[in-house]
Amino acid sequence: MRRLCNIAFCVLLALPQLGRAQQPLSREMAAEVEKSVRTVWLYEARGKFKNEVRNETIESGDLKLPFKFKVFGERPEDGRSLYISMHGGGSVPQAVNDQQWRNQIGLYTPREGVYVAPRAPWNAWNMWFQEGIDELFERLIQAAVALWEVNPDKVYLLGYSAGGDGVWRMAPRMADRWAAASMMAGHPGEALQVNLRNTPFMIWMGENDAAYDRNKLAVKHGAILDSLQSADSEGYIHSTHIIKGKGHWMERIDTLAIPWMAQFRRNPYPERVVWRQELVMRPSMYWLSAPEDECRHGMMVIAERRKNVVEIEHCDYSHIDIWLNDEMVNLDRPIEVRYRGKRIFRGKVPRTTQNIRQSLASRGDLRYIFPAVVRVEIPKE
Repeated sequence: MRRLCNIAFCVLLALPQLGRAQQPLSREMAAEVEKSVRTVWLYEARGKFKNEVRNETIESGDLKLPFKFKVFGERPEDGRSLYISMHGGGSVPQAVNDQQWRNQIGLYTPREGVYVAPRAPWNAWNMWFQEGIDELFERLIQAAVALWEVNPDKVYLLGYSAGGDGVWRMAPRMADRWAAASMMAGHPGEALQVNLRNTPFMIWMGENDAAYDRNKLAVKHGAILDSLQSADSEGYIHSTHIIKGKGHWMERIDTLAIPWMAQFRRNPYPERVVWRQELVMRPSMYWLSAPEDECRHGMMVIAERRKNVVEIEHCDYSHIDIWLNDEMVNLDRPIEVRYRGKRIFRGKVPRTTQNIRQSLASRGDLRYIFPAVVRVEIPKE
């Protein structure tokens, strides 16, 4: 630990020398800065989350997310998987939700990975998608990456009953965080699936689970995903399972979701992004970010990247930030941005230390470190 502290201290001292915050960096220098910033972030995250993991409670402001976890299998070379599994219950006495939480920890068994069953912060029907749950999940993922050596591209979301309600909402709301998601016996409510373009999604429902029309809505939303995939064959991977003869309890047939999800890895830099704001707004999605003061429910951005050209098909904001790295584009050559076919930007976009630090600080995800960003104003119609 002392050696790690010394390394982190040296890195902190070295960072200002690696280039002034705004000074353009070469690809090689940007990689060195990124490596140093990663080292510092991991060191600080281990210290920040050590007690929360030891106490099995993630905290964000006044909210707390108790959790239980199990570790399965050997750690793969590319890091462990993380399964976040949300329990059922709802607007019932606390003891009932506690029992559902205890049941959830034994409900699924991955061959490999850290399986986490969190306890919802609220005893309410919408316990898994109220405002504030996003930050708790973000912190849980960060803690898992720092302390359990989880690969941030191998994070999976699932939930049963009220937990399934949460998957319907949180899978699209935080689509850029999940490698895949699986909904079991939940109600979709107002949620839409357009954000799942790059997030494989499973639907599990008992044929006779008729309360609140859950069974009918599962079929309906499965058909919506069919339609989305038909119109965009490279996206919207999904699988719908309506289990004949079963009601709300599917007798563990839905455990087949675990190996299905495990075959997928998150693509943090998909070529095409469809981003719709859900009821709780988020300022970023994949390699895009929007002005927070303009975010409203239902606002959308659709953008596609091909080599060094970014085509914005639709944007409801006055401007949009496009974050870039050397895995996505050739930053040594000009970047072109078009809006509905018309060029609105062309030029070289510099790599800077400030962008590297800012992107990691704002996203808290080691895969969302971007050395370059271009802000484009969207022409008024």
